[in-house]
Parts: sequence; structure tokens; C-alpha cells
Amino acid sequence: MTEVDVPQTRPPEPLSIHIVKASNLKLTKIDNGQRPSSGTSKGTKGDNVQITVKVEFGEKVLGESPKVDCVPDTPAEIDYTATLNCSFEDPLVLDEISYKPVVLTVTEVLPKEKKQKEEKTAQLGQCTVDLLPLVKGATKHHYNLVINPLPGSPLETIPPEGPKPEMEVVISVQESLLEGTQIDQGNLMTLTIESLYSTPESWTMTGSQYAYAAALPIPMSADKETPVVFANGALKPSIDKEPPNRQKKWAVPGSAQGNSIYIPESFLPPDNIDDEDGEFKSKDDREHRHTAETEKLRVSWNTERRCYLDSLATKSFQDKIAKCRYWPVEVMRLPQPAAAKGKKDDEGSISYHGVAFVNLAPLLYPGVKRIRGAYKVHAYTDHAMHEKTKRKTGFGEEAGKIAFNILNRNSASPFPKKAGKEGGEKKEKEVKKGRSMSIAQHQQANPTPGGPGGQAPTEASQTIKSDTGSEMEGQPPVNVEGQQYVDAKAYVMLEISLTRPLIPKRPPEELARRVAEYIPPRPLFPKRTDGAQRAVEDFHNQVGSVANLILDEFRDQFGDLLKVDDEPQTVEAMESRRQKLIYELNSSGKYFAFKEQLKYAVVKIVREKYLKTSAFEDRQELQTFLSELYVYLIDQMHVALGKFLALEDQAPIPKPLTDSAQLKHFAREAEVNGNYELATKYYQERIARNRNDPSHWFDYGTFCLYINDITKAEECFKECIAIDQKHLQGLLLYGVVCTLSERNEAAETFFEAATCVDPKSILAWTMLGLFYDAVNNEIGAEMAYLEANKLNQAAAVAEAKALRDDDVTKERLARGEHESEDKEVDHDQGGLAPPSVPDIKQPSPPSSDKPPTSARSGKGSVSDTRRMSASKRSDIHLRPEQSPQLQDNVGSKIKTESSTSRPGSHYKMGSQRGTPQPAEETEEPPIREPTPVPRCSIYMQTIEWLIEVKAVPFTERALAHELLSPMGGPTSGYHINYARLKLQKKEYKEAENSLDEALQFDYQNPDAWALMGHVKYMTNDVEASRDCYERTISFTSDAAEMHSIYLRLASIYLQEEKFSNAKNTFLMACKRSPSCVSWLGVGIACYRLGELAESEDALSEANILNNTDPEVWGYLSLVCLKTGRQLEAEQAYKYALKLNLSDYDLLTEIQHVQQDVGFGNPEF
Repeated sequence: MTEVDVPQTRPPEPLSIHIVKASNLKLTKIDNGQRPSSGTSKGTKGDNVQITVKVEFGEKVLGESPKVDCVPDTPAEIDYTATLNCSFEDPLVLDEISYKPVVLTVTEVLPKEKKQKEEKTAQLGQCTVDLLPLVKGATKHHYNLVINPLPGSPLETIPPEGPKPEMEVVISVQESLLEGTQIDQGNLMTLTIESLYSTPESWTMTGSQYAYAAALPIPMSADKETPVVFANGALKPSIDKEPPNRQKKWAVPGSAQGNSIYIPESFLPPDNIDDEDGEFKSKDDREHRHTAETEKLRVSWNTERRCYLDSLATKSFQDKIAKCRYWPVEVMRLPQPAAAKGKKDDEGSISYHGVAFVNLAPLLYPGVKRIRGAYKVHAYTDHAMHEKTKRKTGFGEEAGKIAFNILNRNSASPFPKKAGKEGGEKKEKEVKKGRSMSIAQHQQANPTPGGPGGQAPTEASQTIKSDTGSEMEGQPPVNVEGQQYVDAKAYVMLEISLTRPLIPKRPPEELARRVAEYIPPRPLFPKRTDGAQRAVEDFHNQVGSVANLILDEFRDQFGDLLKVDDEPQTVEAMESRRQKLIYELNSSGKYFAFKEQLKYAVVKIVREKYLKTSAFEDRQELQTFLSELYVYLIDQMHVALGKFLALEDQAPIPKPLTDSAQLKHFAREAEVNGNYELATKYYQERIARNRNDPSHWFDYGTFCLYINDITKAEECFKECIAIDQKHLQGLLLYGVVCTLSERNEAAETFFEAATCVDPKSILAWTMLGLFYDAVNNEIGAEMAYLEANKLNQAAAVAEAKALRDDDVTKERLARGEHESEDKEVDHDQGGLAPPSVPDIKQPSPPSSDKPPTSARSGKGSVSDTRRMSASKRSDIHLRPEQSPQLQDNVGSKIKTESSTSRPGSHYKMGSQRGTPQPAEETEEPPIREPTPVPRCSIYMQTIEWLIEVKAVPFTERALAHELLSPMGGPTSGYHINYARLKLQKKEYKEAENSLDEALQFDYQNPDAWALMGHVKYMTNDVEASRDCYERTISFTSDAAEMHSIYLRLASIYLQEEKFSNAKNTFLMACKRSPSCVSWLGVGIACYRLGELAESEDALSEANILNNTDPEVWGYLSLVCLKTGRQLEAEQAYKYALKLNLSDYDLLTEIQHVQQDVGFGNPEF
């Protein structure tokens, strides 16, 4: 191990800070040691001014440049280099370089006066150099830095529009500070603490003032965590508004002062609340945040701290997040550093100890590098710390000492003075030993804030170590001071970002490549094999084409003559026509066109069959080859002519009577009826018609999944993806098949590929989350569900906006018609229509008294009715009351515009009209648009699709999530889909129980009654199923699947010999979606009613759609027997037997009728 470790230690690397020049340094004139407000830089000994630049890093002074003459309007060439040795023996050296700036202080050297022994100096300004580029691997970086004036500096007199003083600096190293593995595996974390909002009510701007600190542990190495402390928090009033572009401060500014404490070109991003990762994002929380950020005190840090993490520290950080996702961020209040030295009693003492638990799980989402949000501050207790973060204790005491040391080093910066001496001293005594009240020791007292500093008096207290009490003695005690954070709903804004994600996200290109490795894409054109045979086939095709063209030419010239002349053809006449045809072909140029058409086919034969690609050197060899080629081409010409020229024209192949959609419908019908063999035939026929359509393979794969033929389903989905590598549903179902086969790595690839194919697909993200649930990846599932919910909310907003736009358009059209009818009325009242009325007509969240229906039924009249009722309610509440009120408001605005913003002016407006009214009735605030709510949850949308594709395991998992979802629960839609799943699994008792629950939510749901009818039908409860089907048909809105309802209800009517009802019901099915089964039912019903002609027509329609149904042939035989057509009856009977008619009752009936009429059976 020693031999391995020795080469890892690098010698110290010198880091050069080269100051090139300073420009735009316009200094003031010096006269007897006094500085006038303006003038030119002129001293008593000359016109030039001398400056020096001091270079500091942290507490170390790296050097000071020699004196340099500074001439007005000319850059001062400083050309000074300071060196900072970067020793790699210290593992935290890169971390220190990342967050500490190099401070450059520009000092003017004043000329000596008479009898003055030493030169006087005056600090002009400062700038800070960020060494971060070197930590990122760069070897050289160039800066043009603005020199910020110091207090009292003449640079403060420079006007804002004037050129600012700048300094050109170059930082460099000979070799990169990071080696190859460090660049690839290390990480740079950036922590930003912004502000603490909604502070406790006891904090005031008067009385004793305090410093405020925040701290959190960071694993700087693999085995040790270091507390990172932000000690420069300051309490600010609400009137001191934050600027829109807040610039970040250095965490350890060193000797920097004024504007130099800010990091150049580093600002806080103005993120939208919807894009945040923290808490306080709901509607009520947003109102609280607005109040806290505009009307209450806040503690402001706006500080950035960088932390360099090597590969081991990064791995440790990732493992700790995976073990426990919550990370503690402790906040505390500290006493001000004492002006006089020597007071050590207050060192490290803290009060108001709170902690925010930051959920860092999003950092384990693939590709995520940044989180930012508002996090609730809790009262700090060891019990809460251990429960949330699995840590025994926090870093409060150690962080307090670090913060106090930082404040002592920066005590030169002025703090607010104490307003009350007595209250301040009392507070200092309380805080001196790090005390904090506990309810466990003050149950008899109810402390209230008091004193100038807002601190409540206390008789006894505990030290910081025990402010949480002992969890072993009973119930966990409460930190009273920290509890004030909870009462005030305090929250802290912070941001954590990384240079590279902890879990890299595979790019779409890599996922597409992996999918292509699993399932190679089918080439657009098949590979060319057996080239010689194809060349000969091309020659045959060209010969046939030319022969047809010559025949057309012959018919054009001699067709009419041959039709008129009935005499036998002579040899002379035939030869004459041949010569005329040849002459016409030569004279018109068609002969040469035909020869050119055949030339390319002949060239292919020469190259592919004879493999001749170069010129012949021997002429005799050429002649021999041409003779052989001529004989072969003549033979092939005769073959082609014999193939393409026939004496009789061939009948064209008829087009199929059914298209792909009809075949799919027939397959679904057979599937519902349990005839899986017939369904397989229809699915395979669709594929045979077009093998390059991915939807054909996908539908067949879902059927194979339903009958539990996983191997065949996988092959179908493979073919689907091979044809279309971006087939979203094919990718998802192949991932499902891989999951069922426990090939989780391949499944993850296909699910991720689906999210890349359509990043805005709610279905793809939800399926990815369900897969992560299956493999117990909680963080991955959380990420996928979060993305799906965002897309679902965005879709709801877009839908609401579209509805609003439609309503606005309709209202404008209606208003335009009204204007065209009566222009005078429009002139008086047209501009008074409330423009916000259409905004109310949008989907509202489902209420508890109206249980939501399924998404499928929601597409029909149920959702339309809900929207209609919402719009009617808005019309009732808005139009009678608001229109005259808005007219009054418009009239008052014409008289006075500024009065609307004053509370007292509302009564004034009412008095102008002579009808004084309360303010809320006179002018209402603008109507707040309700937040659009999605129609259903992401799980319900996915459940609908999963049931359609028969992915049973994923459906069960999605139903479990829907049951626990805030938007879901045991609703009508949930129970209906649960029943559909149980029907697929043939668990009829559970399906019936679930449907009973659904009907309790919505007794008029057609889907629930239809499914109940199916359950009763499958359990042979004919009477109950008939009642359910009849009830379903009687509703004004249809169920999701009406075809099977018509067929089963009509079959029940046939069983009960209600032939007229059966006929009408079968005809309804034929009208909606005709099939062989529906027309067969019509034929049977008409036959039983004695309507033989109509029965034959219906059976003929059924036979056209499927001529292999033996039952159709059997009933056709019966009709022909009844109508006395012996031949047709025998033919139909033979086809019925040939197709294996298995209906014994029908066979017996046919044989009885045959015996009655005396024919119909060839065996007689």
C-alpha cells in the first residue's frame, strides 16, 4: 500500500496572480493633505500619483506591488505577480481555494509634506479574484475586474455613467490542479443560503441586536463531515426590499469591504415557485410566503459557499442521501462580537436553535444537479434530528464557535448599536452560557416575549447540549425558543448545486443506441441477395413492359382494321403489317427508346450473372462472349413473353372487403366472446396484409399478453420496435415484458427510452415510476411521479386556457351579432360587458359530493355536464350582480381614476351615485382565477391504458397508487377499473363487490352497470345481466364499450325467444359497428320470425364479412330449405359440415327440415 500511496502526493503547485494594469483611476487633487471633491490627480511634488496593490488570500498577505506612477487617462502598468503555493498534502486545499477570494487592495501613496518622516497612504478601492476556474481544471484565466471604491475614497465621486476603474488580472498554474481522475470523478458543490423569512414575533429591530448563523454538515472526505457555517446573517425590516437581481456574497470575504464582499457575476436566480423543490408550494403557503416576504422581518445572508468533493467524498455524500434523504440545516442566533477584547464568555453561545430538514433525494434523480426551495424551520431537538436524519446530534455547538470566531475576525465591520443597555446586558447574561428554555422545566409558566430584545424572562434554563432534553426519561421535551419558528411558520430559502449530477442521466442518443442493440431496426429496404437472379427478373420485367408497349402501338394502328375485316388473315397481309409497325417504330424513335429501356437490364445481367466488369483485351474472346450472351438473352426473352403474354386476360385480384380497422374490431369481438382462435386468425391476417405496420404487431402482442403467451408477445413487441424505434407504446410494453421476465436492466433502458421519445408523455413517466416501484427504487419512482404530475398540471392549465379562449371567442361573436342588430344599444352598453366572465368557465376540482367517474366515461357527457353546470353557476352568480356594479365602477373611473386605489374612496363613489354601499359591494377585487385541477390523477390515466393492453401486474400496482393518491382514493372510477381488472382475471366475485361500491358513488354510471351486466352474464345469471344491460342502454350517455352489450343482450333475447327485441338489438349493433356476429344474430332473429328474405340478406352480409363461419352456412341452408332451393341448400349444408359445425341443436334442426322437405342432404 505504501508503494501505491507515494506517487499520489504532488509537490506544491505555485499559483500565480499576475496584476497586469489598472485603468480609469481618476484621482482627486491633494492640497495640504485635504481632498477636494473634484479635480485632477496632482500632488505637491508633481502631477503623477503613485499607487500600490496589496494581494491577500484569507488572512495571509501574499505581497504588495512596488509603487507605480498613475497618469490620468493612461492605464497604470503594474506588472506584478504574487504567488500562492498550493500544497497537496492538505486534503482541503482545493476546497479552500474554491471558496476564498484573492483580495486586491489599491492604495494611493501620498507625497511627503515638509517635516514628515513617513509617507502617508490612502486606500482607494478593492476587487476580488475568484480562483474557481483553476479548481475546475483550467490552467489560466483572464479577468477584467471593477475596482470597488472604499468608504471615503475619491473613487466614490465617479459618476455612475462614467467609465469605472478596472484592473486586469491573470491567474495561472503550470499544471492543472486536478488530475484526470479528479476531473472525472470529483465534484464541486455550491451552497447558497438566501434568507430566513417569517421570523419569530419576538425578534425586533429595536433593542439588542444579534448576529445570525446557518450551518450544515458536508462530507469533505470519505469518513468525516465538516460543518459549513454561514455567519453573516443580518436582520432586516420589511421596508428594506430585496433587489430583483441579488448578488451573492463571499462566505469568507477576508479583508474585503464594501461592494467587494460580493462575488463578481454571481446572482441569485428568480425561480418560479412551481419549479422549486422545497416545501411551501401550495395555494395557502404561497399567500403566507407573499406576506412573509413583503410585510415581516427577515434574516438575510445571500451568501455562496463552494465545497470541493473528491471522488470518495462524493460517493459518501451519495450514500448518505440514499440512506436518509433528509439533510439538516441548522439556524441559530448569536450575540454580537464584543468591541473590547478579552471577553470569552459569549464564545459559541447560541439561542433560537432551529433546524430545517432539506430533502436531498432530488439530487439522486438522473441528471439533476441543482435543488432550490423554501424549507420549513423546526425547533431543534436531538430526538427530531435522529428521527429525520438518523444522526444522534447536530453541529450546533461547534457551528456556534466557528461562527463566533468568524464574527470576531470581521468585528471591524460596524454592527448596529444597542438601544437598551439594561435589556441588552440581561440578554447577554442569559445567552452567555448557551442557554435555551425548555417546556420540560417551565410547565408551570407560560413565557411571553418581553424586554427590548424580545427575550422572555426565565428562571431556569438548560445548556445547548441539553436543550433537547433526555429522550430516555419520557416524552421528548420541546425547545421553547425553537418552537417560535414553528409558530411563525418560518422557512429558509437555500440552494444546493453541483457541477455534475450524482447520478448521470443517459442521453437520448445512448438510449437509442442501447435499444438498437437489443432490437436492431429493420432496414427500410431489404438487403440485396442473389443478385444474378434479381438481374434476370428485372430483364423479364423490362421485356414484358416493352412487349406491352409494342402491343399498344399495334392496336392503335391496326385494331380497327382487324375488327372490321372478318376474312382469314393471309401471310402477305401479316408481313405488310409487320413492316409498317417496324417502320413506325423506327421513324418515331420509339425503337431506340425501347432499346435504351432494355440496356440497363442487360448490363445488370452482364455484371451480376457473368461477373464481367472490365473491358475485353482479346477480340475473339469478346465475340465468343457476345454470342453466348445473345443466345441467353433470346431464351430469357421467350420465357418473359410466355409469362407476360397470355391469350386470355387474367381477372384482377379483388380488393379485400374488410380493412385493417374492421379486422381489429372483429378480433376484439372474438376476444370478448372467448373465441381466441378466431381472434388470433384476425390479428395474423392484419399482419399478413401489411407486415411493416407497427400497430398490427403491437395489437397482436397485447392479445398474446392477455392469453399469457409472454414469449409470443415479446416477439410481437420486438417486431413493432424493429419497424419503428420510436414507437412509444411498443417501448413501454416491451419494458413490461422484460420486467415480467426479471430482466430489469433491459426494462429500465426501454422505459427511459420511452421518456426520451416523448418527454411530455404522462404515460411514459408514470410507467417509469411503476417500474422503479417494482425494483424498489424509491427515489427513482419519486422523480418519475413528480415529472408526470408536473405534466398533468400543465395539461390542466392548457385545457383551462383553451376553454377560456373558446368562451371569449364565442362571446365576441355573440357581441358582434348583437352590434349588427342594434348599433345604438351597443354604443350605450357594448363596452360594459365584464371581460372576466369567460375566465370563470373552466374545469373546477371535483367536489366530494360528486364522486369522479372513470376517465373513459369522463370523455363523454359526464364531463360536459360538469362543465356546463359550472358555467351555469358562474352565469347565475355573475351576470345579475356584477354587470350594473361594473357599470357603476366604470362611471366612477371616468370621474376619478386615482380614487379606486384608496380604501375610503369606495364610499365616495357610492355617494356620487346617491346610493352609499359598503366597499366590498361597491367595487369588488378582481376575480381570482381558480387553479386548474387535472381531470384525474396520473395513475388513473395510466390504469386506463394498462387495462386496454392487458398488463395485469402493472395495473395492480397503479391501482394501489391511485387508492393512496390525494387526487384519487376509493372513487367510482377506481372501483370501475378495479372491476375491469378482475374481469380480465376472471375473478367475478371481487369484480361484483367492487362494482357495488362504484354504484354507491354514482348510481347512474353506465360503465358500472355495463360491467355488472358482464359479470352476471359470465356467471350465467341471465335475468340479472339482462336487467343491467337494459338499464345501460336506457341511459342518455353510452358506456365505453357498447358493441358487446348489444350482442350479449340480443343473445339473451334469443334465448328467451324474444325474437323481435333480439332483431332490433342486433340491428343497433350492426348500425354502430357491423360484424359477422351481429349480422348473424339479425339473420337468426328474422328466421325465427319467419322473415326469410330479410334473414337471407342478413346472413349474406355475415357471410361476406366472414365466409368461414359454419353457423352462417347452417342457417343459410335452413333458409334455402324453407324457400325450396335444393342446390343452394345442399351447397350451404356441405360448407357447414366442412367447416365443422359444432352446434348440435342447429344440426338436428337442419336434418329435421331436410326430412320434411325431402331434399338438402346429398346423402339422400
